[in-house]
Amino acid sequence: MQVRLWSSVLMTRVFVYGTLKKGQPNNYRMFDSNNGKAEYLGSAFTIQKYPLMITTEYNIPFLLNIPGQGHRVHGEIYKVDDQMLKFLDTFKSVPTIYQRTVVQLEVKEWVGRMEGEEKLSPGRITEMFVYTTTTYKPDWPLLPCYESYDSEGDHGLKYSYEESL
Repeated sequence: MQVRLWSSVLMTRVFVYGTLKKGQPNNYRMFDSNNGKAEYLGSAFTIQKYPLMITTEYNIPFLLNIPGQGHRVHGEIYKVDDQMLKFLDTFKSVPTIYQRTVVQLEVKEWVGRMEGEEKLSPGRITEMFVYTTTTYKPDWPLLPCYESYDSEGDHGLKYSYEESL
């Protein structure tokens, strides 16, 4: 029982909006035990608007840290252990490309069963980490913004990045 309580203390909530979501090209990384542990908790969207765009030659989704512009961004909530958090920081090239920041979210759906924590019902406001960027080209804020990312979306910008992690 102590081990279970201890592991709960070491879990961190992360909001993902791009290729790490279910059905997207990098979602498998969330469940690769070599990267650590992750558990899907539910879906949510940002309280503030943010520009979510798809750019670079690889069609990578980026959430620019420009609150008030763009749309309320839809994504998924995961709880991750310290090992997975370190993996995600490396995968997201923190701090050079992305930064892990705190964002306010409104819960859409909650399926998580977090021991010792209350269930977050739809409509509930919560805060958690998200990977945003302040490092971008001057024309990025002029690109089309999206509410939700799908690598196979009608935008025609198929994700095509392969790296050696």
